[in-house]
Amino acid sequence: MARNPAPRKSSTALPRKRTAQPGYFHYCNVRPSTPRSFAPGVNADRASAINVLSDKWVNGTELSYYFFDKPGDGENLIMADGSTSFIRWSGATAQKDAVRAGFKAWSDLGIGLRFKEVPTREQAMIRIGFMRGDGSWSYVGRAILDIASDQRTMNFGWDIANDPTTAIHEIGHTLGFEHEHQNPFAGIVWDEEKVYADLAKPPNSWPRQKTFYNIIRKISESRVQGTTWDRDSVMHYPFAAGLIVEPPEYRTQALRPPGMLSARDKAYVKELYPPQKPVAAFPELKLMQSMPLKIAPGQQIDVRIQPTRSRVYEIRTFGIADTVIVLFEDVDGELKYRGGDDDSGEDRNAYLKLRMARGAKYVLRLRLYYADHTGETAVMWW
Repeated sequence: MARNPAPRKSSTALPRKRTAQPGYFHYCNVRPSTPRSFAPGVNADRASAINVLSDKWVNGTELSYYFFDKPGDGENLIMADGSTSFIRWSGATAQKDAVRAGFKAWSDLGIGLRFKEVPTREQAMIRIGFMRGDGSWSYVGRAILDIASDQRTMNFGWDIANDPTTAIHEIGHTLGFEHEHQNPFAGIVWDEEKVYADLAKPPNSWPRQKTFYNIIRKISESRVQGTTWDRDSVMHYPFAAGLIVEPPEYRTQALRPPGMLSARDKAYVKELYPPQKPVAAFPELKLMQSMPLKIAPGQQIDVRIQPTRSRVYEIRTFGIADTVIVLFEDVDGELKYRGGDDDSGEDRNAYLKLRMARGAKYVLRLRLYYADHTGETAVMWW
């Protein structure tokens, strides 16, 4: 039963559908992430390379998702009148279909990630609720792995049956993408008090700290790839005229992104998660033979591992580099997660020690964050 140990206070008197006034927009309230801290010996270039990629998935990952739909899926809220009410997280079929369509919009780009709906929360990496009055939000990228299996990693707080943009946007966060209007290279200068006043009104009714985090706050340059602003991105909010001081055209006209994946959205997600080759086409990493990593930061290699004996093996990277490694077992064409390690920002190498079976087929995926010298990093198993 997915209930908080103690009821939290509701931001609304009753959970209900909120209808925006003309000129007002529902906004996503992305879940805060903890800033990464590094040891004094980690230089700025290395920290930046890690920050850009740390929330991103290893390409080829299958992201499983689940819709909360059991009677006990929900939480107790303390209402404005002091009473406590249990609010369910389940959604109607039309709401679920809108989210499924959002996953399809990303999948149809031919990216290397796959999405699969699963019947239980325990099987799911992405767990989706439809709690009205709680806003629409998601955690960013791999942060969802730290959320307990009885809790949501994504929520839709208003009717999205005819709103494809919101589902695509929230799924974008789960893929590791931040808000584009918070891009430090956008050059946006806000009329901050107007923004705070605007977001304090329905349908958002946000306190100042939430508005700051989701709109006015600039994302660190070390977390942003590229130096240009994409005002057409599906990750960009629309804004009423007068909230933006610079660029000056938005003093008198609204900024309204099209609400669909932009050309740059499509190019970036395919660069980050390019189409995958069949497993049979991956090179084999031979036992006791190291393989040099001839890849650039941000790139990935995928190799096959085929043990001839059943025993405990070790897998390790070598050299001064930051990497994440993930091992999967190929079970009837489906890659099942068996273990992973991320050494980024640490004074060690990625390492796995686990049992592998004779005759089984495994895939090791390795993504490089940063290397001290190109070509001086390798991976081996023994």
